[in-house]
Amino acid sequence: MGMFSRFTDIINANLNNMLDKAEDPEKMVKLIIQEMEETLVEVRSTAAKNIAEKKTLMRKIASLEASINNWQEKAALAISKGRDDLAKSALHEKQKSSVQVIALQDDLTQLDLFLSAVQEDGQRLQEKLQEAKRKQDAFVLRQESVEVRLKVRERAIVYNIDEAINKFERYQQKIDRVEAELESYDFTENKDLASQFRDLETDESIEQELANLKKQVVNG
Repeated sequence: MGMFSRFTDIINANLNNMLDKAEDPEKMVKLIIQEMEETLVEVRSTAAKNIAEKKTLMRKIASLEASINNWQEKAALAISKGRDDLAKSALHEKQKSSVQVIALQDDLTQLDLFLSAVQEDGQRLQEKLQEAKRKQDAFVLRQESVEVRLKVRERAIVYNIDEAINKFERYQQKIDRVEAELESYDFTENKDLASQFRDLETDESIEQELANLKKQVVNG
């Protein structure tokens, strides 16, 4: 991924600085965790191989030590039988095995030092990984917090809209009542005017009928 070029880069990495400079810190921490986990797998694989090699060395040393004891016994037997030549040969083989044991023990010491360093580095890497995961958890919590705040604001906005609509409806109802009152007044007023005209028409009809009746009486 190009983020870390060596194991020591991870160990010495300042995650805070890396995340502060990142355009997308949440994405960056995911990549960091992924690379750390891959590196941790490699470290553990290396440790496992060296542990297996240590067991092999220990078996070889044990076998050579048994061979040393065996040649020692044979040398003693040869001397007891007056065979110094065979005793020298046995001691010679014993010496060869002893040299091999010393070399293998030196390899074992170096391997133990390496395994100790790997174990220490693995522990440090594990701590770095845990640090990165804590930061990832913090990003998740921050995201959840933002989402909660957004929902609260959205609900507040919806509430404000609903309240505004309710106010508008109340005002509209008041206007409707006022308009209804005006219409009622106009209707009543118009009705009174029409009644007056009908009364006039009725009066005129009666006057006409009265005049006709008078003419009939006079002419009769």
